[in-house]
Amino acid sequence: MTSRIALFLTTAAFTAAASAQTVDTSEWLCEFCPFEDGHSADYAVGASNVSDDSAWLGNATGYDEQGTYANLDGDGIYSSESYRLSWYAEDLGLDSRVLEIEGGKPGSYGYYLDWRELPYRQFITTSSVFSQNSDGSLALPSGWVRAGTTAGFTALDSTLVGRNIESDRQTLGLGGRWLATQRWSVSADYRRREHDGVKPYGASTFTNAALAPMPFDHATDEVELGVRYGTSTGFVSLGWYLSEFENSYASLSWEHPFTTIAGAETMALAQAPDNRLQQLTLGAGYAFEPGRTVLSLTATIGEIEQTSPLLAYTTNPNLVVPALPANTLNGDVDTTHIAFTATAKPFDKARVRFGYRYDERDNRTPVELWDRVISDTFFDPAGEPNLPYSYERSKLEISGDYDLFSVLRVSAGYERRETDRDLQEVASQTEDTGWGRLRWQALDTLQVDVRGGASKRDIGSYDEALAVQFGQNPLMRKYNLAHRYREFGELRFSWTPLAAPVALSLQALLADDDFTKSELGLRRGRELNIGADFSWAFNETSTFYMYAGSDSIESDQLGSEFFGAADWSAENDDEFVTIGTGLNINDIAEKFDIEFGFLTTDGESKIRIDSAANLPEQFPNLENRYDQVRLALTYRRSASL
Repeated sequence: MTSRIALFLTTAAFTAAASAQTVDTSEWLCEFCPFEDGHSADYAVGASNVSDDSAWLGNATGYDEQGTYANLDGDGIYSSESYRLSWYAEDLGLDSRVLEIEGGKPGSYGYYLDWRELPYRQFITTSSVFSQNSDGSLALPSGWVRAGTTAGFTALDSTLVGRNIESDRQTLGLGGRWLATQRWSVSADYRRREHDGVKPYGASTFTNAALAPMPFDHATDEVELGVRYGTSTGFVSLGWYLSEFENSYASLSWEHPFTTIAGAETMALAQAPDNRLQQLTLGAGYAFEPGRTVLSLTATIGEIEQTSPLLAYTTNPNLVVPALPANTLNGDVDTTHIAFTATAKPFDKARVRFGYRYDERDNRTPVELWDRVISDTFFDPAGEPNLPYSYERSKLEISGDYDLFSVLRVSAGYERRETDRDLQEVASQTEDTGWGRLRWQALDTLQVDVRGGASKRDIGSYDEALAVQFGQNPLMRKYNLAHRYREFGELRFSWTPLAAPVALSLQALLADDDFTKSELGLRRGRELNIGADFSWAFNETSTFYMYAGSDSIESDQLGSEFFGAADWSAENDDEFVTIGTGLNINDIAEKFDIEFGFLTTDGESKIRIDSAANLPEQFPNLENRYDQVRLALTYRRSASL
């Protein structure tokens, strides 16, 4: 194990850590400021040397391979009475480079251009027997000897070759805004994200699996156009958004290294298909009286399309299978979103808010009956349909505040959610929530905030026949689709005395859920969260802080071993405790800042089982502990270094 050493004279630094890699970095700062007419620029130029290849150090930094790297950072600005241009560059010599340019004429037009790269280095010591063909398929080496287990791979050692598990992401963004008049403006934005590399994939058959280095290469193009009309009291805007996803590899094809039935030596799996999203958005807002009544509206319609060709049922030519019922999915989903908000202040001590939100997903993808081929080995004429899920969701909110006294504010609210679904056990569901709140400013230095309420979720009916069709116990109730009654409460206390440089805050949150109508599944859930924070600025440059918190989660559930009524139960109890403290001291000898911090977290999970079968009543406790010590030292040589 060797250490990493960094010599830095600008903002670049490497924290010391254990790694099989040594990095030496030297940089020199060149400063040119100011120039005439508002010109200024700062540059940091230097070089870094990496002693050994390392995925850990190179992940997100670009320092993954041995060698010397050029370092170039900088920022600059040019401004005049009618124009402004600024630029920023970071790590231009690395695969994690960033370049940003902004400019324009204030009050008339503006533009921007940015380029970003991000390397992801997971493993650089990986070996594989697969080689990649030009079409992305994976081939075994010539002379490969198949076997039922890895012990029979006689050609394994001689055919292994290095294959890095890594990827790179590049993002290009450009756009601009033009103020045609004082009230009319037009905007246009374009962004392209490219992501390519190799990731591990479990290439499996019916009984065996191999980790294959799966290549991927896809890109997403986004375009957004908008026009806006605004006055001192309101605005109206119209925008169009387009997102197109393109995948260079429609499928992953590989030769399986294990012994398999004749015809199944080569297998294939579809990858993420090309798709397209369009949205049209109308936005508006109006203030009838500034500070009194404000209305806002957003309405969006969209369409998602996916028409990529489908792969055949199997790559095995020895299996006789029918033709696909369709050559493409013909995926077609329409979306609708409407949001309306009204806020009013009828008189000085009162505020009222009304909000309504509606979301619809209409999946109009055709329903077909599809057969199955299992691992390119068995044909199963199951005739299963695809399920195009759709839903409608709405949310209504009403709330109000009233200053009962100068030190006491009373708040209350009501919320109703309605959901209608297709092809799920619960088609119709409603949830009503009511809450109240008191905020008491007891003193100038003391504030107490109390909030509590309850919610009730009802369902129209539970479709047991559909549950059986999905292979579920008809008595089972999914927790997100079941009747539920919830009670919740929250307490916050904060104290900041004027005569002392200290601050103290306490908080507690309790939530209790009951699923009393569920015969099988989650029956009860309870969570209690308690936390405290304390800080003390014992002089102008030094601060001590401390915090502590605990989180307790309990739940009870009922289950069935024999696809019938409940014959076992389980109690889960999770507890987590976190304690942290630290000290910040600034301006030591007018040049140094120092920071020290310590954090510790303990967690314990208990599971108790009550079963008619011969099962252990108590599972082993799950325990974990995390400790962290942090020490940071900052030296300020000058205002520019």
